[in-house]
Amino acid sequence: NQAEPTPVATPEPTPLPTAIPEPALDTLAVYPTAAQGTVHPYFFGSNYGPWVAVPVEMLPYAFDSGVQSIRFPGGAWGDRNELKPYQIDFFMDFAEQVGAFTTISVNLRDGTPEQAAELVRYVNLEKEYGVTYWAIGNEPTLFAAELQTSGRADDYDTEQYNREWREFAEAMKAVDPTIQLLGPEVHQFMPDPARNPKDSAGRDWMTEFLKANGDIVDVVTFHRYPFPRGTRDTTVTVEDLREHSREWRETIPYLRSLIEEHTGRDLPIALTEVSTDYTPAVGGNATPDSHYAGIWLAEMFGQLMVQDVMMVNHWLLGTSGSQGGWGLIARGGVRPTYYVYQLYKQFGTELVYAASGVENLSIYAAEREDGALTIMVVNLADEAQSATLQLDGFAETEAELWQLTAEQNPETAAQITLAAEPLTFPAQSVSLLVINK
Repeated sequence: NQAEPTPVATPEPTPLPTAIPEPALDTLAVYPTAAQGTVHPYFFGSNYGPWVAVPVEMLPYAFDSGVQSIRFPGGAWGDRNELKPYQIDFFMDFAEQVGAFTTISVNLRDGTPEQAAELVRYVNLEKEYGVTYWAIGNEPTLFAAELQTSGRADDYDTEQYNREWREFAEAMKAVDPTIQLLGPEVHQFMPDPARNPKDSAGRDWMTEFLKANGDIVDVVTFHRYPFPRGTRDTTVTVEDLREHSREWRETIPYLRSLIEEHTGRDLPIALTEVSTDYTPAVGGNATPDSHYAGIWLAEMFGQLMVQDVMMVNHWLLGTSGSQGGWGLIARGGVRPTYYVYQLYKQFGTELVYAASGVENLSIYAAEREDGALTIMVVNLADEAQSATLQLDGFAETEAELWQLTAEQNPETAAQITLAAEPLTFPAQSVSLLVINK
């Protein structure tokens, strides 16, 4: 059975000593004694479902991926199909071999509260899998268009969704009161009220959900695919991804403010679907299978990690051929995004203060259980950048260096000496420094 963690409220970061200044120009600063919170144990997530499969020969890569949580069945499939017991059993066995925590989505669009309750009964009472986190439906913000296209309904608005979501929630909780509920799983949530999804009456999906069901939801969730910008503007560049990487600094504070305003509660946040692109694009400089998509992902993980986001489920664990370039694992190989998980697999869990005085050069730091200090540096720039690494309390010291660059995967480490001289970080790279005690 899976462990049943208790949702963690947003901690107050340890106040920084007044002696810690902003990092100087061209300097990266790390203060190992200034604690900044903990990385959630299932933060590094992915999506998986019956319509995708990791090829048998690639299963060892999945099992060693570093993925900590898997959302199942990810995407719209779960609202168009009824999960069968054998699919649940297969998935739970797969997740156990990956070593991943699981969340399950029930069918809201085409399902019933009774079917959802039966799924909870099978999973947690009959099979005793101990699945704690459950979502109800996927991207209800798109239901209206889907149902209108199929001629099944004239509309699907926030009132109908919030009413049905609560009916499902109550039926599921009646079977197993210990489960935790995720919602509203809206698509394309961003820190701009004018652009966030609205129903046909102009009501904001996230706001209306928090008003109606903020008393019983346990984790507030959303999805984000920033590109392409529209059907007529499908070109995506490296500069687009670099510019978008700054959005997370606004998105999470904005969502926390909505949660506080409409629920009065301090609820965890999870990003349960995310990638650079919602189309199955492949082969470009900024498509989901590109090297720079890996750089974008590394930066996103860093930003959301230090903002105490509970879980981030990248889309998807595996895809090949016409399924698009989203997957960490392809047929016959792995993509650059896979190596980002490999790097963060070695990253610590106890965050410490880290800051950058270099544009487009980000730094994150944490202490591992074994006492090692780990430092992740993401160079978003198209050129190499040099910076002095200021390690408070450290003089000259040895470190392991693992790097993801356009020419190199982080499969072996170099041994380097950290001294007063600046370090050079390759263009479009992710560098992990490990300082063992």
